[in-house]
Amino acid sequence: MNHDFLSLDRIDLRILDLLQKDGRISNTKLAEEVNLSPTAVLARVQKLTTEGYILGYEAKLNPVLLGANFVVFVEILLDKTTPNALDEFSEAVVQYPEIMACHMISGGFDFLVKIRCANMDEFRRISGSVLWQLPGVKETRSYPVMEVIKDSSQLHLNFKAKAKK
Repeated sequence: MNHDFLSLDRIDLRILDLLQKDGRISNTKLAEEVNLSPTAVLARVQKLTTEGYILGYEAKLNPVLLGANFVVFVEILLDKTTPNALDEFSEAVVQYPEIMACHMISGGFDFLVKIRCANMDEFRRISGSVLWQLPGVKETRSYPVMEVIKDSSQLHLNFKAKAKK
């Protein structure tokens, strides 16, 4: 698979940008937006998917209506950071749907996790039944979010600097 961003042209980038903004856009509408035939656009989308640029499609759900509007970021420090300990933690953390995201961090702690739940009471339960059950956890620091200012999963695609003509 070719994962060279420079191999994408402006049309590929435009297709990716449109799809990340609306994954349900029709092929016909997508073709109109990039000035290609529907057949040509479908072939490009299939190629972008095959090459791994498009990983999948999902609906963005409303956390307020679904009782998951409380966001907490948690720093996790492990008791040791041997490759084995890091692997054990990583394998365990993906098993818990309460954890929305987990990133290994360089610096004063080892991992940063994002949790979404209903309220502080539910977070306290998750803290005890999930976070402290993860292997090797020595210390945690929690940061409840007061207000979400921006929360996007859309990548900024620089059409001018990166793509071949």
